[in-house]
Amino acid sequence: MPMALRLRQMVFFASLALSLDPGLAAAQAPPTVLKASTAFDGRGKILHNTIVVVEGGEIQRVGGSAPNGAVTYDLTRLTVLPGWIDAHVHPTWHFDASGRLAGENEPKEQTVLAGAANSWKMLAAGFTTVQSLGSALDKDLRDAIDRRGLPGPRILTSLDAIFGRGEATGTPEELRAVVDEHARNGADLIKIFASGSIREGGKPTLSEEQLAAICSEAKQVGLRTVVHAYGPSVRMASLAGCTEVEHGLYASDADLRFLAERGTYFDPQAGLVLQNYLDNKSHYLGIGNYTETAFETMQKVLPEFQELFRHAIRTRGLKVIFGTDAVAGAHGRNAEEFLYRVQTCGQEPMDALVSANSLAAEALGLRDRVGSLAAGLDADIIALDGDPLKDITAVRRVVFVMKGGTIFVNQAAGSR
Repeated sequence: MPMALRLRQMVFFASLALSLDPGLAAAQAPPTVLKASTAFDGRGKILHNTIVVVEGGEIQRVGGSAPNGAVTYDLTRLTVLPGWIDAHVHPTWHFDASGRLAGENEPKEQTVLAGAANSWKMLAAGFTTVQSLGSALDKDLRDAIDRRGLPGPRILTSLDAIFGRGEATGTPEELRAVVDEHARNGADLIKIFASGSIREGGKPTLSEEQLAAICSEAKQVGLRTVVHAYGPSVRMASLAGCTEVEHGLYASDADLRFLAERGTYFDPQAGLVLQNYLDNKSHYLGIGNYTETAFETMQKVLPEFQELFRHAIRTRGLKVIFGTDAVAGAHGRNAEEFLYRVQTCGQEPMDALVSANSLAAEALGLRDRVGSLAAGLDADIIALDGDPLKDITAVRRVVFVMKGGTIFVNQAAGSR
């Protein structure tokens, strides 16, 4: 049997088994009403003593009276808000049976099943939409979630990334052809490595001409571009018209102002990904570029990333969105990034939450679909046990998760 067919069969049967769980099908009879004493609309506004009416997978309205015959969930002891969006994840990264980072030689069926498990962890943690940057295996995972009922967040994927390798990368014409191929293969966006790994110094790997060719071609075919960039590559990516810059270490204040002026979205990480590597050193060490020197570098640059983040949130007009770069060991713990942003770097809690709601939705081209509590948007709604404006650690206590009108987690809500 061809590998691709076996892969799709395994994903299908896994999704079928999970979708038959009665706990996941509990709230499919419309209309549904969520009662809230405190709700955040995802745009920075706090709503008090309101209801959210859900029908057909969408938010029909916020406020007013409950329709007759509705199934009502009492969330009045909780804080209600839109499902979070993580703009940078790697769902298929995982540790294998030996506890080591799984490699390319692992059977693809196992990799996708691990991706399904990681997707469930992220959904249960309140992340109803994620952007994967990226893996060719994301396509089957995305489609199993969208079409076959596999429990997981909505996935946007770049498939595999375009790597810059200096002169060996190719001409602008060749790079445009690579973009076109990604579009034909079903990519939702284009991921570009314009710099090397920070573990190897993060030096530029693409020229301005090459970046401009990729980003302009992506616009022609209707795809966004997300650029892994450090130092001079940060400004180059924005100048080339790319949509979003990831990481950004060694960018100057002038570079950050340039991003703001150009309207380029910025996704720096404040702690989760590097701390996850350090905490899981034994699982990574000796694989690829995960050397002792690399771990020393990651330990060194962690406070530098946090200082960059402080500069970013102080830059007027800069659109700083929420992305964790979640890799093996971090899935389901994505919300820990909020703690680094608020407790370590001083971001206002509401700004941090909005960066994972309406602002992230805007960056991903989904503003008219997710990221806010508003009529006509998908019913992606979560609830926390606690008030994150008073105690940001409440983001760890997600007790209710609805995605597209279906309740996947309900640990604290009563119904009648």
